[in-house]
Amino acid sequence: MKNKEAPEFSLTDGAKVFVHNHLPPAAAYCRRLGIVETVDRLVPTKMVVSPGLVVQAMVLDTLSGRSPLYRVAEFLETQDIELLLGQCRPASDFNDTNLARSMDAIFKSGTGRILGELGMSAFRQFGLDGSRARYDTTSVNVWGAYNACERENPPPGPVVHHGHSKDKRSDLKQFMIELLCVDRNVPVAGRTLDGNSSDKASNRDMLSRVGRLMADNGLGKGAFVYVADSAMVTGPNLEFSEDILFVTRLPFNYKECGHAIERAAHSGKWMDIGILAEGVKSSSRPQARYKAFETGVEIYGKSYRALVVHSSLLDKRRSKRLERRLSESAKEVRRESRKIPGRYFCRADAEAAVANAEKMKFPFHKIRGSISEAEAPARGRPSLKDRRKMRAVYNISFAMEEVKENVEKEKLKAGCFVLMSNISADGESGMDGKTLLETYKGQYAVEANFSFLKDPIIVNDTFLKTPSRIEVLGMILVLSLMIWRLMEKELRRHVEQTHEPLPGWDKKMTIRPTTFMMTTKMLAIMTVLANGKRHLIKAPTKVQMLYLFALGLSKETFCDPESRCNPKIPRNIETKK
Repeated sequence: MKNKEAPEFSLTDGAKVFVHNHLPPAAAYCRRLGIVETVDRLVPTKMVVSPGLVVQAMVLDTLSGRSPLYRVAEFLETQDIELLLGQCRPASDFNDTNLARSMDAIFKSGTGRILGELGMSAFRQFGLDGSRARYDTTSVNVWGAYNACERENPPPGPVVHHGHSKDKRSDLKQFMIELLCVDRNVPVAGRTLDGNSSDKASNRDMLSRVGRLMADNGLGKGAFVYVADSAMVTGPNLEFSEDILFVTRLPFNYKECGHAIERAAHSGKWMDIGILAEGVKSSSRPQARYKAFETGVEIYGKSYRALVVHSSLLDKRRSKRLERRLSESAKEVRRESRKIPGRYFCRADAEAAVANAEKMKFPFHKIRGSISEAEAPARGRPSLKDRRKMRAVYNISFAMEEVKENVEKEKLKAGCFVLMSNISADGESGMDGKTLLETYKGQYAVEANFSFLKDPIIVNDTFLKTPSRIEVLGMILVLSLMIWRLMEKELRRHVEQTHEPLPGWDKKMTIRPTTFMMTTKMLAIMTVLANGKRHLIKAPTKVQMLYLFALGLSKETFCDPESRCNPKIPRNIETKK
């Protein structure tokens, strides 16, 4: 009996079979964001391949797990180019020469403009929550001399230079990438920076721009909080932040930080916050429990709110420093106790020596002395007839004890850090201590983005001829990350709205699906292109359909070159927009 649903086509006459994984869904997100149209509008050229197509091809190549820029034409030879890029073009059009020309044109037009407009598109199309704007930077290593960057007038683009390597590779030159993320970890702005850029200076530059960037997306003064690490705390940076609500960490090298921790340790008036970590509790990865103490600090002549936070998991570096101090204190006790004579022939002298020893002050220890009485022969040689006379002697022994109160205080301080903010604890835009800590702890999501940007499978060993092309590569990486995070955002938004978890690892359901998890599920979906039409010959499985639905897609994503995702934007965000 003939299957009525089976498409009628022949594998002859130039029909092609494609095996798709997660790239068609990623392409649907690129189309929703408008990458091709935006880039082509901002970078007008008369090249055979438009810059917009080049950018989307490189983004998808990056998300495929290969190194961007290299072998893009080779990568596209195995792909349905029209399905992924919306235009039917030969793979040879995306050779290294055309890519390099497109990158040069993109650099001249400005990578910042492109990222800025696509960031605004992400806000509009996906209803992003911009109430928390998180900023951070990272270094990316490169191989090569880049001698031109050593000249007095280096070529345009980020200066590839030796700098503070956050990967501990001081032998390699580097450039920097900055990110401004919203809605937890979705980048909406970013740039490449010189390899020796200062985080303090880059913070100052971002503070001068962030108000305008957020205002362009409908978030005015007081509508968002700027979150950054301790590099933000400088005099000029704090002046720039007068009209911006912010949360940062006060560096330990400021005396006010130590004073705030001392006040918290001596007061004992802690507010229990509890466990804030996401995920399931694991014996191999204990979860930190937090408590906080409210106080204030004065930095550069201005008063700020300070929240002293204690974590039950001590900071490793400060914990080791405390261990060294305890060891040094014990050595000092033993050294000083050896200087005291151990035998006395007068009890009063022995008691005085013990008293003096016990009065000695050490940071974490004290001396406890004890006296034992014994007999010893008296001085002089006894006669042959007389028995030798004996006399009393007093031996002193010392024991070392920890001053538990002092040790516990230092352990308490070793587990503390200080958050600094200009946000009050009450009022319309106020935050209590727990919310302030949660806001700052969300900064880890930006740091997780850096592992994506520096994944050797994606970035490989960056080696481009000119700094200007490195800047364009940085833009490609940020755009790839934007698509990656938007897909993850939609997966989690679906779970939150429907209260239906998705299949995760080891056939277990999860409420925290990730884009990487999706890529491992979205494998081996087969289509055939025959007579100008696409047909599914191996349709998505039930699990794959669950993920497609969560992404706002359907199985037509693998057949329709114009397929776009349909984000499940909450009503309150839609109304706001």
